[in-house]
Amino acid sequence: MHKYAVQITVADTRDGACSSSTLKEASSWGKVDVTKEQMVFAEATSVLPLIASDAYHRENWKNRKKRNFSQLFMS
Repeated sequence: MHKYAVQITVADTRDGACSSSTLKEASSWGKVDVTKEQMVFAEATSVLPLIASDAYHRENWKNRKKRNFSQLFMS
């Protein structure tokens, strides 16, 4: 299960445009925890830079363990 989820969409669930692929649907399948999910109804090119900037300036990434992806497929 993912700890956090953000879905950015211009589709409206009331008219079926999301095809039931909302985060509420993902939580019913056990993919997303319902306490840390957020739907953003906006155009991605306008809000994604704001979300990324906020995440960067909170500096939570500094405490994450460094991952070595070059060793991912090595035996």
